[in-house]
Amino acid sequence: MQIYEKIKRINVSDTFAFSMTRFFRFTADTFFSQRYGHRAVVLETVAGVPGMVAGVWMHFKSLRAMKVGYGEQIREMLAEAENERMHLMFFIAIAKPNFIERFIVLGAQVVFGFFYLFIYIFFTKTAHRMIGYFEDEAVKSYTEYLKMVESGEVENIPAPLLAIQYYKLGTDARLSDLIRCVRADEQSHSETNHNYADKL
Repeated sequence: MQIYEKIKRINVSDTFAFSMTRFFRFTADTFFSQRYGHRAVVLETVAGVPGMVAGVWMHFKSLRAMKVGYGEQIREMLAEAENERMHLMFFIAIAKPNFIERFIVLGAQVVFGFFYLFIYIFFTKTAHRMIGYFEDEAVKSYTEYLKMVESGEVENIPAPLLAIQYYKLGTDARLSDLIRCVRADEQSHSETNHNYADKL
């Protein structure tokens, strides 16, 4: 059972976070349906925002408080943002988005960036819980994507060289291997953000 199934709707904060997750999931399903490569490009673009926002905000919080205790959290959030950025690079190489899709990606970055910054500053717990839910949904999406690849519905093409180097995969690695690696990353991000929310 996914983490969010156990804790959703505990309070107003978690209910809002879960509702936003369902809204974004519905939007992705509506626009991209079974086009998981293109869906991954847009979703990974958005996914690269929260870690950077959280890391930078924690950095300035540490400066204001003049305390060193935020170092590990800052590094963890920035590492998460970097990991999501790499996911985006992998799927851009696979999906090869056109101009319109790249414009959508840029718009999604800007809109979600401002939205998440506001949530993170004023409702930090909700922000982390929401990203925990987002990552739970990402695990579901990549599991569905993997099933389509393994069933032959989507061609199991060679993994991009960048992904092979990043994950230290064999030179014969395929799309299915990449999806498993990305899914494991998303599961880790889910646990990290849910844990942060639990502590706040």
